[in-house]
Amino acid sequence: MADAAVIDNAVKESEGTPATIPAAVEEPQNELTKKFTEDEWKALGEFKTKIAEELKESSKTYTLWGINISPDSPPDARKSVVLVKFLRARNNDVGEALKMLTDTLKWREEFKVEEALKEDYPADVFGNLGHIFGKDKLNHPVTYNLYGANKDLKAVFGDVDRFIRWRVALMEKGIAKMDFETVDQMVQVHDYEGVGMSSRDANSKKAAAEATAIFQNYYPEFLYKKFFVNVPSFLTWIFWFFKPFVSAQTLAKMSVVGSGAQTIGKDLLPVIDASQLPKRYGGQSDGWETKA
Repeated sequence: MADAAVIDNAVKESEGTPATIPAAVEEPQNELTKKFTEDEWKALGEFKTKIAEELKESSKTYTLWGINISPDSPPDARKSVVLVKFLRARNNDVGEALKMLTDTLKWREEFKVEEALKEDYPADVFGNLGHIFGKDKLNHPVTYNLYGANKDLKAVFGDVDRFIRWRVALMEKGIAKMDFETVDQMVQVHDYEGVGMSSRDANSKKAAAEATAIFQNYYPEFLYKKFFVNVPSFLTWIFWFFKPFVSAQTLAKMSVVGSGAQTIGKDLLPVIDASQLPKRYGGQSDGWETKA
């Protein structure tokens, strides 16, 4: 049975009244931390203690997505927002969340995420494959992946490592649109228009699996909603392809939508305002074609 205080807080939140913050919590607040449950606040306190113990021998400054999460960093509500993501991804299990956090920090250092962001990716290969455009009705940034935009599979996936670096860079650029004050998630639209029977090879399958594993393991709770659009009938299995790699909670955020602007718009327009949605998806905007 849900805790009565949590239910009461949820009711207050729905009525526009900030949820009650436990008296023991002395933290700076923002719109996102006000939505934490009491269980999350409790787990967060334990989590911060464990992080301090884990990193006490290190003199490094640890940052995630532009936010200092080091134990001795100044109080910052955004830090709490970032850390709670790891807790939510591991159902408030502090030990598992700590492992996910330390694995993420290690991976980012080994992968050299900052270098991937600065890398110059050839526009003729990747220029049309990914776009960050507009926001949904709750101000979540929207990222579009157009899998059929470049049919030269060897150019796109011939170097799987380069594709993964490009894909991580796109993810990081989408996260950079978040303030962690009011927004900490994104909407993703995966467009399969133009994808044919020959559009899948060993390298593309490997790249898809690697990218999915990276985002599942090192980017906790960044997905608000994901739409698969213009999916050919022979690729309807794509939705189920993701099932072994993602949690049930993440899977519930995914929707397979039909083809054509009118059909797609029926699903996307309740989430994204027409002024922010490209015409090709049933909106009124010219989309990224209007960008300088």
